[in-house]
Amino acid sequence: MSQPMSEPLSDLLHQADWSPLALSLQVAAVATLLALAAGLAMGWVFARRRFPGSAVVEAILVLPLVLPPTVIGYGILLLAGRRSALGGWLYRYFDYTIIFNWHGAVVASAVVALPLVLKSASAAFAGVDRSLEAAARTLRQSPWSVFVRVTLPLAWPGILAGTLLAFARAMGEFGASLMVAGSMAHKTQTLSMAIYDAVQAGQDDTALLLVLVTALISVAVLVASNRYLSLR
Repeated sequence: MSQPMSEPLSDLLHQADWSPLALSLQVAAVATLLALAAGLAMGWVFARRRFPGSAVVEAILVLPLVLPPTVIGYGILLLAGRRSALGGWLYRYFDYTIIFNWHGAVVASAVVALPLVLKSASAAFAGVDRSLEAAARTLRQSPWSVFVRVTLPLAWPGILAGTLLAFARAMGEFGASLMVAGSMAHKTQTLSMAIYDAVQAGQDDTALLLVLVTALISVAVLVASNRYLSLR
């Protein structure tokens, strides 16, 4: 087995295949946007509109934080695979499937990232001063206007911090994405999969380089997240 970084760093940087990095950023960005849209809506509901069974529903949505990634991947296969009702319908009428497709990695990453946005958004909305919203309503502002002009700006630092954490989580997703999308070079192979494949192939130099890149991106995202959390 080769020693880590046995080749000059400049040669490794030049020879490295950066397509997994580009795909990881693409998958994480799309997955984070999906998680943000769903997390904002559901976070507001759980913070302001409690209903019978809401605690159970919230617990189910947060399950991806504690479930093994393989369980999440298997669940996605059951719900959207070609043998499922939804997956079969999409494949039959639109010749489309998320299986062995980078869209599958997006779905898996969005599922595991959603709890981070949901919990952050729920806490941020719950922490907004209701008297400020009431004052805006006395100025004949519509509920939507109050939300956009008052509630969302006040909650935004906490929401953004959770969104950045969700992006970092989506960047590092491996198990569920591997089950749903596979690891095909230049098609579905993300950074985490490329690291695994490099280790399996004994390419320690490549694996260590990709690990360093992943760690640097994660540290940058976490620093930004902590900064926004301090603004709350």
